[in-house]
Amino acid sequence: MPLRALYVDFNSYFASVEQQLQPRLRGKPVGILPVLAETTCCIAASYEAKRFGVKTGTIVAEARKLCPDIHFVLARPAVYVEHHRRLVEAVESCAHVERVLSIDEMVCFLTGSDRQRERALALAAQIKRSIAERVGSELRCSIGIAPNTFLAKVASDMKKPDGCVAIEDGDLPDCLFGLDLRDLCGIGKAMEQRLHRSGIRTVRELCLAGRSELRHAWGSIEGEKVHARLRGEELPDRLSQRGGVSHSHVLPPELRTPEAAHSVLHRLLQKAAMRLRSYGCIAGAMRIKVKFLNRENWDNSVLFDPTSDTLKLLEALEQLWAAYPGKKATPLAVAVALSRLDEQEHQSRSLFDEGRPHDKLNVAIDAVNLRYGKHSLYFGGAHTALAAAPMRIAFGHIPDLETEGDD
Repeated sequence: MPLRALYVDFNSYFASVEQQLQPRLRGKPVGILPVLAETTCCIAASYEAKRFGVKTGTIVAEARKLCPDIHFVLARPAVYVEHHRRLVEAVESCAHVERVLSIDEMVCFLTGSDRQRERALALAAQIKRSIAERVGSELRCSIGIAPNTFLAKVASDMKKPDGCVAIEDGDLPDCLFGLDLRDLCGIGKAMEQRLHRSGIRTVRELCLAGRSELRHAWGSIEGEKVHARLRGEELPDRLSQRGGVSHSHVLPPELRTPEAAHSVLHRLLQKAAMRLRSYGCIAGAMRIKVKFLNRENWDNSVLFDPTSDTLKLLEALEQLWAAYPGKKATPLAVAVALSRLDEQEHQSRSLFDEGRPHDKLNVAIDAVNLRYGKHSLYFGGAHTALAAAPMRIAFGHIPDLETEGDD
Protein backbone atom coordinates (compact mmCIF):
# COMPACT_ATOMS: atom_id res chain seq x y z
CA MET A 1 0.00 0.00 0.00
CA PRO A 2 1.29 3.51 -0.76
CA LEU A 3 1.93 6.17 1.87
CA ARG A 4 -1.37 8.02 2.26
CA ALA A 5 -1.38 9.83 5.62
CA LEU A 6 0.93 12.42 7.19
CA TYR A 7 0.25 12.99 10.89
CA VAL A 8 1.46 16.15 12.65
CA ASP A 9 1.72 16.01 16.46
CA PHE A 10 2.99 19.12 18.24
CA ASN A 11 5.33 18.42 21.13
CA SER A 12 4.46 19.69 24.62
CA TYR A 13 2.18 22.16 22.90
CA PHE A 14 1.05 24.48 25.71
CA ALA A 15 4.54 24.69 27.19
CA SER A 16 6.08 25.24 23.76
CA VAL A 17 3.77 28.18 23.07
CA GLU A 18 4.83 29.76 26.36
CA GLN A 19 8.49 29.18 25.54
CA GLN A 20 7.96 30.83 22.16
CA LEU A 21 6.28 33.88 23.69
CA GLN A 22 8.54 34.12 26.75
CA PRO A 23 12.19 33.70 25.70
CA ARG A 24 13.27 33.46 29.36
CA LEU A 25 11.56 30.02 29.48
CA ARG A 26 13.39 28.56 26.50
CA GLY A 27 15.45 25.52 27.40
CA LYS A 28 13.98 25.59 30.93
CA PRO A 29 11.64 23.10 32.64
CA VAL A 30 8.10 24.51 32.49
CA GLY A 31 4.85 23.35 34.05
CA ILE A 32 1.49 24.75 32.89
CA LEU A 33 -1.11 25.14 35.65
CA PRO A 34 -4.88 25.75 35.54
CA VAL A 35 -4.55 27.97 38.65
CA LEU A 36 -1.50 29.20 40.53
CA ALA A 37 -1.84 27.05 43.65
CA GLU A 38 0.31 24.42 45.34
CA THR A 39 -2.59 21.96 45.49
CA THR A 40 -3.29 21.91 41.76
CA CYS A 41 -1.54 19.82 39.12
CA CYS A 42 0.29 20.37 35.84
CA ILE A 43 -1.92 20.20 32.77
CA ALA A 44 1.19 20.20 30.56
CA ALA A 45 4.95 20.08 30.91
CA SER A 46 7.86 21.02 28.67
CA TYR A 47 10.27 18.33 27.52
CA GLU A 48 12.87 19.80 29.88
CA ALA A 49 10.47 19.14 32.78
CA LYS A 50 9.51 15.69 31.48
CA ARG A 51 13.13 14.61 31.73
CA PHE A 52 12.80 15.00 35.51
CA GLY A 53 9.60 12.94 35.61
CA VAL A 54 7.13 15.82 35.60
CA LYS A 55 4.12 15.04 33.42
CA THR A 56 0.46 15.87 32.97
CA GLY A 57 -1.29 15.31 36.29
CA THR A 58 1.79 15.83 38.49
CA ILE A 59 0.88 17.79 41.63
CA VAL A 60 2.76 21.09 41.98
CA ALA A 61 4.44 20.09 45.25
CA GLU A 62 5.64 16.81 43.72
CA ALA A 63 6.84 18.64 40.60
CA ARG A 64 8.97 20.93 42.79
CA LYS A 65 10.58 17.88 44.42
CA LEU A 66 11.29 16.23 41.08
CA CYS A 67 12.53 19.44 39.47
CA PRO A 68 13.47 22.25 41.91
CA ASP A 69 14.17 24.70 39.06
CA ILE A 70 10.82 24.27 37.34
CA HIS A 71 8.96 27.40 36.18
CA PHE A 72 5.19 27.35 36.66
CA VAL A 73 3.03 29.30 34.22
CA LEU A 74 -0.70 29.99 34.36
CA ALA A 75 -2.45 28.48 31.34
CA ARG A 76 -3.67 30.87 28.62
CA PRO A 77 -6.18 28.85 26.57
CA ALA A 78 -7.13 31.71 24.22
CA VAL A 79 -3.46 32.13 23.28
CA TYR A 80 -3.13 28.40 22.56
CA VAL A 81 -6.25 28.43 20.37
CA GLU A 82 -4.95 31.40 18.39
CA HIS A 83 -1.57 29.70 17.87
CA HIS A 84 -3.40 26.55 16.82
CA ARG A 85 -5.07 28.49 14.02
CA ARG A 86 -1.74 29.86 12.87
CA LEU A 87 -0.23 26.36 12.92
CA VAL A 88 -3.06 24.99 10.79
CA GLU A 89 -2.37 27.78 8.29
CA ALA A 90 1.35 26.98 8.31
CA VAL A 91 0.73 23.29 7.58
CA GLU A 92 -1.96 24.17 5.04
CA SER A 93 0.58 26.23 3.11
CA CYS A 94 2.40 22.97 2.38
CA ALA A 95 -0.34 20.32 2.27
CA HIS A 96 -4.11 20.29 2.75
CA VAL A 97 -5.11 19.58 6.35
CA GLU A 98 -7.69 16.83 6.00
CA ARG A 99 -8.74 16.74 9.65
CA VAL A 100 -7.91 18.59 12.85
CA LEU A 101 -8.01 15.94 15.57
CA SER A 102 -7.19 18.06 18.61
CA ILE A 103 -5.53 21.38 19.37
CA ASP A 104 -2.10 19.80 18.82
CA GLU A 105 -2.81 17.08 16.25
CA MET A 106 -3.82 17.13 12.59
CA VAL A 107 -3.59 14.83 9.59
CA CYS A 108 -2.96 15.46 5.90
CA PHE A 109 -3.73 12.96 3.13
CA LEU A 110 -0.99 12.44 0.56
CA THR A 111 -1.69 12.43 -3.17
CA GLY A 112 0.23 11.89 -6.38
CA SER A 113 4.01 11.77 -6.15
CA ASP A 114 3.89 12.84 -2.47
CA ARG A 115 3.02 9.20 -1.72
CA GLN A 116 6.59 8.23 -2.55
CA ARG A 117 8.80 7.94 0.51
CA GLU A 118 11.40 10.55 -0.43
CA ARG A 119 8.76 13.07 -1.51
CA ALA A 120 6.76 12.48 1.67
CA LEU A 121 9.83 13.01 3.84
CA ALA A 122 10.66 16.19 1.91
CA LEU A 123 7.08 17.41 2.50
CA ALA A 124 7.46 16.74 6.24
CA ALA A 125 10.66 18.79 6.31
CA GLN A 126 8.89 21.59 4.43
CA ILE A 127 6.07 21.58 7.00
CA LYS A 128 8.58 21.89 9.85
CA ARG A 129 10.26 24.84 8.12
CA SER A 130 6.92 26.54 7.50
CA ILE A 131 5.96 26.20 11.17
CA ALA A 132 9.29 27.67 12.31
CA GLU A 133 9.06 30.59 9.88
CA ARG A 134 5.37 31.41 10.24
CA VAL A 135 4.74 30.66 13.95
CA GLY A 136 8.04 30.18 15.76
CA SER A 137 11.07 27.98 16.21
CA GLU A 138 9.89 26.68 19.60
CA LEU A 139 6.76 25.09 18.08
CA ARG A 140 8.26 21.75 17.14
CA CYS A 141 6.33 18.75 15.94
CA SER A 142 6.78 15.04 15.40
CA ILE A 143 5.52 13.76 12.06
CA GLY A 144 4.41 10.25 11.19
CA ILE A 145 3.90 9.03 7.63
CA ALA A 146 2.14 5.74 6.87
CA PRO A 147 -0.45 3.99 4.69
CA ASN A 148 -3.28 5.12 7.01
CA THR A 149 -4.03 7.64 9.76
CA PHE A 150 -3.84 5.06 12.55
CA LEU A 151 -0.31 3.96 11.66
CA ALA A 152 0.76 7.55 10.91
CA LYS A 153 -0.18 8.50 14.47
CA VAL A 154 1.78 5.52 15.79
CA ALA A 155 4.76 6.63 13.70
CA SER A 156 4.53 10.20 15.04
CA ASP A 157 5.02 8.85 18.57
CA MET A 158 8.10 6.79 17.70
CA LYS A 159 10.61 9.62 17.66
CA LYS A 160 9.86 12.53 19.98
CA PRO A 161 10.47 15.39 20.16
CA ASP A 162 10.82 16.90 16.68
CA GLY A 163 11.14 13.57 14.87
CA CYS A 164 9.88 12.16 11.59
CA VAL A 165 9.17 8.46 10.97
CA ALA A 166 7.79 6.81 7.84
CA ILE A 167 6.20 3.36 7.96
CA GLU A 168 5.87 1.69 4.57
CA ASP A 169 3.89 -1.43 3.72
CA GLY A 170 7.07 -3.51 3.64
CA ASP A 171 7.92 -2.43 7.19
CA LEU A 172 4.75 -4.00 8.61
CA PRO A 173 4.18 -5.55 11.03
CA ASP A 174 7.78 -5.98 12.26
CA CYS A 175 8.34 -2.26 12.88
CA LEU A 176 5.56 -2.31 15.50
CA PHE A 177 6.83 -5.23 17.56
CA GLY A 178 8.94 -3.06 19.88
CA LEU A 179 5.90 -1.09 21.05
CA ASP A 180 3.73 -1.74 24.07
CA LEU A 181 0.04 -2.42 23.58
CA ARG A 182 -0.86 0.93 25.13
CA ASP A 183 1.34 2.72 22.61
CA LEU A 184 -1.42 2.05 20.09
CA CYS A 185 -4.28 4.52 19.84
CA GLY A 186 -7.50 3.14 21.32
CA ILE A 187 -5.86 0.73 23.76
CA GLY A 188 -6.15 2.04 27.31
CA LYS A 189 -5.77 0.24 30.61
CA ALA A 190 -9.15 -1.51 30.46
CA MET A 191 -8.67 -2.67 26.86
CA GLU A 192 -5.17 -3.86 27.65
CA GLN A 193 -6.59 -6.03 30.43
CA ARG A 194 -9.22 -7.45 28.06
CA LEU A 195 -6.50 -8.32 25.56
CA HIS A 196 -4.48 -10.01 28.30
CA ARG A 197 -7.50 -12.14 29.18
CA SER A 198 -7.66 -13.15 25.50
CA GLY A 199 -4.02 -14.22 25.60
CA ILE A 200 -2.68 -11.17 23.76
CA ARG A 201 0.08 -9.52 25.77
CA THR A 202 2.35 -8.00 23.13
CA VAL A 203 1.98 -6.01 19.95
CA ARG A 204 3.54 -8.95 18.10
CA GLU A 205 0.72 -11.20 19.31
CA LEU A 206 -1.83 -8.50 18.44
CA CYS A 207 -0.52 -8.16 14.89
CA LEU A 208 -0.42 -11.92 14.32
CA ALA A 209 -3.94 -12.51 15.69
CA GLY A 210 -6.71 -13.24 13.20
CA ARG A 211 -9.65 -10.99 12.40
CA SER A 212 -12.17 -13.14 14.31
CA GLU A 213 -9.81 -13.41 17.29
CA LEU A 214 -9.61 -9.62 17.59
CA ARG A 215 -13.36 -9.26 17.15
CA HIS A 216 -13.79 -11.63 20.10
CA ALA A 217 -11.18 -9.77 22.16
CA TRP A 218 -12.87 -6.41 21.58
CA GLY A 219 -16.35 -7.88 21.85
CA SER A 220 -17.43 -5.96 18.74
CA ILE A 221 -16.63 -5.19 15.12
CA GLU A 222 -14.06 -2.69 16.43
CA GLY A 223 -11.65 -5.62 16.73
CA GLU A 224 -11.95 -6.28 12.99
CA LYS A 225 -11.28 -2.60 12.33
CA VAL A 226 -8.09 -2.76 14.41
CA HIS A 227 -7.05 -5.82 12.40
CA ALA A 228 -7.52 -3.85 9.17
CA ARG A 229 -5.78 -0.70 10.44
CA LEU A 230 -2.73 -2.66 11.56
CA ARG A 231 -2.41 -3.78 7.95
CA GLY A 232 -2.58 -0.25 6.54
CA GLU A 233 -6.23 0.02 5.52
CA GLU A 234 -7.81 3.48 5.85
CA LEU A 235 -11.32 3.00 7.20
CA PRO A 236 -13.93 5.76 6.93
CA ASP A 237 -14.65 7.59 10.17
CA ARG A 238 -18.00 6.97 11.78
CA LEU A 239 -20.13 10.07 11.65
CA SER A 240 -19.72 11.60 15.08
CA GLN A 241 -22.64 12.76 17.15
CA ARG A 242 -22.08 15.34 19.82
CA GLY A 243 -22.28 13.50 23.11
CA GLY A 244 -22.40 16.35 25.58
CA VAL A 245 -21.26 19.76 26.71
CA SER A 246 -19.20 20.04 29.86
CA HIS A 247 -17.09 22.50 31.80
CA SER A 248 -14.89 22.03 34.86
CA HIS A 249 -12.76 24.27 37.04
CA VAL A 250 -10.07 23.77 39.66
CA LEU A 251 -10.93 26.18 42.46
CA PRO A 252 -8.27 28.67 43.54
CA PRO A 253 -7.73 28.84 47.33
CA GLU A 254 -10.00 31.88 47.79
CA LEU A 255 -12.95 30.02 46.23
CA ARG A 256 -12.70 26.78 48.22
CA THR A 257 -15.96 27.18 50.11
CA PRO A 258 -19.37 25.61 49.42
CA GLU A 259 -20.84 29.01 48.56
CA ALA A 260 -18.10 29.86 46.10
CA ALA A 261 -18.18 26.37 44.58
CA HIS A 262 -21.91 26.81 44.03
CA SER A 263 -21.31 30.15 42.32
CA VAL A 264 -18.63 28.65 40.06
CA LEU A 265 -21.07 25.91 39.05
CA HIS A 266 -23.55 28.66 38.11
CA ARG A 267 -20.86 30.29 36.00
CA LEU A 268 -19.94 26.99 34.32
CA LEU A 269 -23.55 26.12 33.59
CA GLN A 270 -24.32 29.52 32.08
CA LYS A 271 -21.30 29.09 29.79
CA ALA A 272 -22.44 25.57 28.90
CA ALA A 273 -25.97 26.78 28.11
CA MET A 274 -24.68 29.44 25.73
CA ARG A 275 -22.42 26.91 24.06
CA LEU A 276 -25.32 24.45 23.78
CA ARG A 277 -27.43 27.03 21.99
CA SER A 278 -24.56 27.92 19.66
CA TYR A 279 -24.61 24.26 18.51
CA GLY A 280 -28.36 24.40 17.95
CA CYS A 281 -28.80 21.65 20.55
CA ILE A 282 -30.95 20.85 23.56
CA ALA A 283 -30.00 18.69 26.58
CA GLY A 284 -32.07 16.25 28.63
CA ALA A 285 -29.70 15.42 31.48
CA MET A 286 -27.26 17.13 33.83
CA ARG A 287 -24.53 15.89 36.11
CA ILE A 288 -22.51 17.91 38.60
CA LYS A 289 -19.39 16.78 40.40
CA VAL A 290 -17.37 18.16 43.31
CA LYS A 291 -13.87 17.01 44.21
CA PHE A 292 -12.98 17.52 47.88
CA LEU A 293 -9.72 17.93 49.75
CA ASN A 294 -10.66 15.88 52.80
CA ARG A 295 -13.38 13.45 51.71
CA GLU A 296 -14.54 11.35 48.78
CA ASN A 297 -15.75 13.05 45.62
CA TRP A 298 -19.47 13.72 45.23
CA ASP A 299 -21.65 13.81 42.15
CA ASN A 300 -25.35 14.00 41.40
CA SER A 301 -27.39 13.82 38.21
CA VAL A 302 -30.92 14.45 36.96
CA LEU A 303 -33.03 13.91 33.85
CA PHE A 304 -35.47 16.54 32.56
CA ASP A 305 -37.44 17.54 29.48
CA PRO A 306 -34.86 18.51 26.84
CA THR A 307 -34.12 22.23 26.83
CA SER A 308 -31.43 24.83 26.16
CA ASP A 309 -33.05 27.46 28.38
CA THR A 310 -30.61 28.80 30.96
CA LEU A 311 -33.26 29.36 33.62
CA LYS A 312 -34.59 25.81 33.31
CA LEU A 313 -31.07 24.43 33.48
CA LEU A 314 -30.32 26.53 36.56
CA GLU A 315 -33.43 25.08 38.21
CA ALA A 316 -32.03 21.60 37.58
CA LEU A 317 -28.71 22.69 39.09
CA GLU A 318 -30.45 23.91 42.25
CA GLN A 319 -32.30 20.60 42.49
CA LEU A 320 -28.98 18.75 42.39
CA TRP A 321 -27.21 21.14 44.75
CA ALA A 322 -29.89 20.62 47.41
CA ALA A 323 -28.26 17.24 48.11
CA TYR A 324 -24.73 18.71 48.48
CA PRO A 325 -23.11 16.82 51.39
CA GLY A 326 -19.89 18.70 52.03
CA LYS A 327 -20.93 21.51 54.38
CA LYS A 328 -17.71 21.08 56.36
CA ALA A 329 -15.52 19.75 53.56
CA THR A 330 -13.17 21.79 51.37
CA PRO A 331 -14.09 21.69 47.66
CA LEU A 332 -11.11 21.58 45.28
CA ALA A 333 -12.79 21.38 41.87
CA VAL A 334 -16.24 21.40 40.32
CA ALA A 335 -17.70 20.23 37.02
CA VAL A 336 -21.00 20.33 35.20
CA ALA A 337 -21.98 18.19 32.19
CA LEU A 338 -25.04 18.39 29.95
CA SER A 339 -25.87 15.18 28.10
CA ARG A 340 -28.64 13.37 26.19
CA LEU A 341 -28.18 15.97 23.50
CA ASP A 342 -30.32 16.34 20.43
CA GLU A 343 -30.57 18.95 17.72
CA GLN A 344 -33.23 21.52 18.45
CA GLU A 345 -34.82 21.08 15.04
CA HIS A 346 -35.20 17.32 15.55
CA GLN A 347 -37.58 17.67 18.48
CA SER A 348 -40.97 19.29 18.62
CA ARG A 349 -41.42 21.27 21.79
CA SER A 350 -44.61 21.07 23.75
CA LEU A 351 -46.86 24.12 23.83
CA PHE A 352 -46.69 23.75 27.60
CA ASP A 353 -42.88 23.89 27.70
CA GLU A 354 -42.17 26.39 30.47
CA GLY A 355 -38.89 27.35 28.84
CA ARG A 356 -40.54 28.61 25.67
CA PRO A 357 -41.21 32.17 26.97
CA HIS A 358 -37.48 32.50 27.70
CA ASP A 359 -36.39 31.96 24.08
CA LYS A 360 -36.14 35.64 23.30
CA LEU A 361 -34.40 36.27 26.64
CA ASN A 362 -31.73 33.67 25.84
CA VAL A 363 -31.21 35.11 22.36
CA ALA A 364 -30.86 38.60 23.82
CA ILE A 365 -28.39 37.51 26.52
CA ASP A 366 -26.24 35.63 24.01
CA ALA A 367 -26.24 38.55 21.57
CA VAL A 368 -25.27 41.11 24.23
CA ASN A 369 -22.50 38.90 25.64
CA LEU A 370 -21.08 38.18 22.20
CA ARG A 371 -20.99 41.87 21.37
CA TYR A 372 -20.01 43.48 24.66
CA GLY A 373 -18.25 40.72 26.59
CA LYS A 374 -19.16 37.47 28.34
CA HIS A 375 -19.92 39.16 31.68
CA SER A 376 -22.22 41.84 30.35
CA LEU A 377 -25.40 39.93 31.22
CA TYR A 378 -25.59 36.97 33.58
CA PHE A 379 -27.81 35.39 36.20
CA GLY A 380 -26.95 36.42 39.74
CA GLY A 381 -25.89 33.03 41.05
CA ALA A 382 -22.62 33.38 39.14
CA HIS A 383 -21.74 36.80 40.54
CA THR A 384 -19.05 35.61 42.97
CA ALA A 385 -17.38 33.57 40.24
CA LEU A 386 -17.28 36.03 37.35
CA ALA A 387 -13.49 36.09 37.38
CA ALA A 388 -13.33 32.30 37.76
CA ALA A 389 -13.77 29.43 35.32
CA PRO A 390 -11.83 30.77 32.34
CA MET A 391 -11.84 28.95 29.03
CA ARG A 392 -10.35 25.47 29.07
CA ILE A 393 -9.17 23.22 26.26
CA ALA A 394 -10.34 19.62 26.44
CA PHE A 395 -8.99 16.78 24.33
CA GLY A 396 -10.77 16.71 21.00
CA HIS A 397 -12.51 20.04 21.55
CA ILE A 398 -11.01 23.31 20.37
CA PRO A 399 -12.93 26.18 21.96
CA ASP A 400 -14.56 28.80 19.80
CA LEU A 401 -13.10 32.11 20.92
CA GLU A 402 -16.28 34.00 20.07
CA THR A 403 -18.68 31.93 22.19
CA GLU A 404 -16.30 30.42 24.75
CA GLY A 405 -13.46 32.92 24.99
CA ASP A 406 -12.78 35.11 28.01
CA ASP A 407 -12.99 38.88 27.99
